[in-house]
Amino acid sequence: MTKTIGFLLFPGFPMACLTSVIEPLRAANEISGQVAFEWRLISEEVGAVRSSAGILFESQMTVSDVEEVDYLLLLSAPSVQFANPKSAANLRRLARHGCVLGAISGGVFPLVRSGAITGEPLSVHWCYEAAFAAEFPDVAHSDEVIEITNRCVTASGAAAAFDLALGFIQTALGSDVATEVACWFQHPVIRKIGGRQAVPVRLTESIQDELSPIVSKAIDMFTADLANPVTVAQLAERLHISPRHLERSFKKATGQNPTTYFRGVRMQAARQIVMYTNDAVADIAAAVGYASSKHFTRHYRSEYGMSPQEDRQRINLDRTETNRPVPSV
Repeated sequence: MTKTIGFLLFPGFPMACLTSVIEPLRAANEISGQVAFEWRLISEEVGAVRSSAGILFESQMTVSDVEEVDYLLLLSAPSVQFANPKSAANLRRLARHGCVLGAISGGVFPLVRSGAITGEPLSVHWCYEAAFAAEFPDVAHSDEVIEITNRCVTASGAAAAFDLALGFIQTALGSDVATEVACWFQHPVIRKIGGRQAVPVRLTESIQDELSPIVSKAIDMFTADLANPVTVAQLAERLHISPRHLERSFKKATGQNPTTYFRGVRMQAARQIVMYTNDAVADIAAAVGYASSKHFTRHYRSEYGMSPQEDRQRINLDRTETNRPVPSV
């Protein structure tokens, strides 16, 4: 039985996320010798949609015209809002009629805004996590590469979208076809549910592959609640080591002391909120554990060379001049 997958495209959607699903599905059709999968490009309004790379994709129908698709995946930058007020209602209609809704990368933002999916686990790309938590503080989300339920599927980025497609193929055509498709594209590891996202860290050459257990645990503890940051002394106590030992471990792994490293983590989270929300500076400061907006702004300027207000103005100016949303992954 043919599975039909719709892609609801918003302006500035990450092109790699679209092709990372379609291409393995196409290959699966060719390898199996059957039309196991079909796909539809869908938009809010009639016409072409410009991708993140500036390439136009002509939609085949609008979301109001969609009647029968097995999956409808939203692809967008996180800052995109619905252009048509009826779009969210149409997503809710499709969900009620058994369509499995989903999102890849930033598409999880309009998916949640639509109100069509509630109470489902959602995979959120690490670079959007702080902005997502700021906009949807009561919505549970995870750092897993893929989240799948009977009602909703989410993938954190383009490589995760490829893995999601392989999962569709394995279910429909079996493991042999899925493995052959992976080999066609030299996709070496098929990641499944439960895999965590890879998050960049600044490492010295002394540690190539992974952080020491001490540093890894300390980072997990610190990032668990950025609004209420723990001190280095508190982390050391919880890890049953001395603060000096923790500092030496961080210096070896990251080239920085833990205080400096964690400040960078807080600034990265703050910048996500600056880029992808309209939250006030005081609220952003509080979200990353600063009681003083002035102190927060000083650290932000030191990290990025401009204040949060200036950074947001620069981003909005870029969007206005280039007629596109902020970059998406």
